[in-house]
Amino acid sequence: MAIVKSGSARYDGLGKAGKGHVSTQSGALDNQPYGFQTRFEDAPGTNPEELIAAAHASCFTMALSFALAKAGHDDGTLETTAKVTLEKDGDGFTVTRSDLTLTGKVAGLDEAKFIELAKEAKANCPISKLLKAEITLDATFG
Repeated sequence: MAIVKSGSARYDGLGKAGKGHVSTQSGALDNQPYGFQTRFEDAPGTNPEELIAAAHASCFTMALSFALAKAGHDDGTLETTAKVTLEKDGDGFTVTRSDLTLTGKVAGLDEAKFIELAKEAKANCPISKLLKAEITLDATFG
């Protein structure tokens, strides 16, 4: 079974002067502004790294939630923050890391098992895998 979700982006103008808008299939984001100013300055809007951080935090937290449920737990709270780092790399930039910070409370679970399941969720959530994935491109010009 394959599930396909989509997001889209439009950029009007080029470089620093350009203004972008990003949307998601669900409508959770609808023409949300992004661009140089939202990425490297403090302008209102979003940026790719922030979106990756939210995706990684939510995916990891859901994966851990399901692992805990599979292990027989049905009561708990998980909170995760992901910090995605963008660093200068030659003439461009590279996302070099995603640091997950997790706080959790699960009734009837000891810390060692919690850490074990969290490490498994980190390694196996689809967004963790995506950050190591093959990337394809289908481009049309004109």
